[in-house]
Amino acid sequence: MIAIFSSSSQMMRQVIYALVLGVSASYYFFGWGIMLQIVLAVTTAIAVESIFLKIRKQPISPAISDGSAALTGFLLAISIPTIAPWWIIVVGVSFAIIFGKQLYGGLGNNPFNPAMLGYAFLLISYPLQMTTWAGDFVTFTQAFEVIFNLNPVDALSGATRLDDVKTQLALGKIISELSVHSTAQAWINAGFLLGGLYLLVRRVIFWHIPLAFLSGIVITAFLLSFGDTEHYLPIQNHLMLGGTMLGAFFIATDPVSACTTPKGRLIYGFFIGMLIVIIRTFGNYPDGVAFAVLLMNITVPLIDYYTQPKVFGQ
Repeated sequence: MIAIFSSSSQMMRQVIYALVLGVSASYYFFGWGIMLQIVLAVTTAIAVESIFLKIRKQPISPAISDGSAALTGFLLAISIPTIAPWWIIVVGVSFAIIFGKQLYGGLGNNPFNPAMLGYAFLLISYPLQMTTWAGDFVTFTQAFEVIFNLNPVDALSGATRLDDVKTQLALGKIISELSVHSTAQAWINAGFLLGGLYLLVRRVIFWHIPLAFLSGIVITAFLLSFGDTEHYLPIQNHLMLGGTMLGAFFIATDPVSACTTPKGRLIYGFFIGMLIVIIRTFGNYPDGVAFAVLLMNITVPLIDYYTQPKVFGQ
């Protein structure tokens, strides 16, 4: 992020504003679940942050008002299935705030992206709940009953297109036999893309990471499918399925856990994109944004060290 705002809370609000289009598209196609998850996530994030700050004997009001806890909850809420049980988001956000942020000293000290740390923890610990997505529009009543375990989820659930394609390819099918496009996912990604462009225009984020991130996806997908287009997901589907645009503009650009040098941002973003395609193609999980970001978070100190610009005159 570029420091043209007078406070971090203003920057956090700009990011939340930019998320509105993607969230609206998700609501349009899949219903009220995402709204309930956001409310649960933000409430949990603020409560856990307050409790932990109290334990650490730190002032609560400034840390809460900066908006970082709310944004962490928000990002995690829109990353998980919209019909996941209520305790999934509560556990995930609590883990993200405590183990991804507060244990390192709070905002500005965390080496990992807190939202993605929470997501990875949930995906590894609760794979069934984290891969059960809404198959169609869910009304407020249905969402409330499913999220709070008042009604079985089976009738409303379905797999994501990435998950379905990955499964079918593993069973020996080829791309031309499959439906690899998802109108809903394309519109959701388009919403996050427009939101990301808004952040660039407002100079809230640097351009290096999103451009390198998407380039890494395009180049790696092209190389994999070169000469064998029937066994690998096409480039356009890598771009418009899963959490691609959310990851490129909102996750990988986290100013604390990402690289800080211009050249470092390009390297960092490119390798995230490359890892996403590799994980999607050869890994056990259908999408790889969280794992790719966390793996590259580990390399940030090394990349920044070797990409520091030379001091004039030396």
